[in-house]
Amino acid sequence: MTFRSLGRPAPSTTRPAPRPSPTTWLQRVIPVFLLVALMWVSEIVDLSTPLRLDQYGIRPRDPSHLVGIVLSPFLHLGFGHLLANSISLLALGSMLALSTRHLWLVTVGVIVLGGAGVWLFAGPNTVHIGASGVVYGYAAFLAVYGFVARRLGSAAVGLLVIVVYGSMVWGVLPLREGVSWQGHLFGALAGAALAVALGRRDRAARRI
Repeated sequence: MTFRSLGRPAPSTTRPAPRPSPTTWLQRVIPVFLLVALMWVSEIVDLSTPLRLDQYGIRPRDPSHLVGIVLSPFLHLGFGHLLANSISLLALGSMLALSTRHLWLVTVGVIVLGGAGVWLFAGPNTVHIGASGVVYGYAAFLAVYGFVARRLGSAAVGLLVIVVYGSMVWGVLPLREGVSWQGHLFGALAGAALAVALGRRDRAARRI
């Protein structure tokens, strides 16, 4: 017969994952503030110089103005227009940055895909400017992503967005003259499509 002394259990070498510090949270939302700051700089330049930057917005089906797809979110029709978009961008962009790691991918995807939709399908002889398409893209992404990825925290953020920003759905309809409902619509569609694609990818990666 043999025996083995149990003694004291060896100390565990596994440590709990550290919680994100306030500094980490700040680092994650800084890009959102930089994007909005760039919009303010471009609007100041537009209004204080003879450059007329608004002409570089999206001109549907005009091959010479494809650059407008990228530039249009940074151009606005005055400070009132810019302020309204800035508040929503800061709120939704911060939620996106803090609840996922897809801020840049979603931002670029919404700008390019949503802008391409406006360029292809919006009415002729029009110029589309403003970041409201990005706002709609962020909102749609946040509303869908958590449910597709099956992440409780992100789904809770999605429910909050639906409750607070649900009335935005009327903006995708042609109800107000002079408002680019096409920008809203295609921005939202781009955000929702990215949410489905990235949500499925993240869910599959978590299983592996």
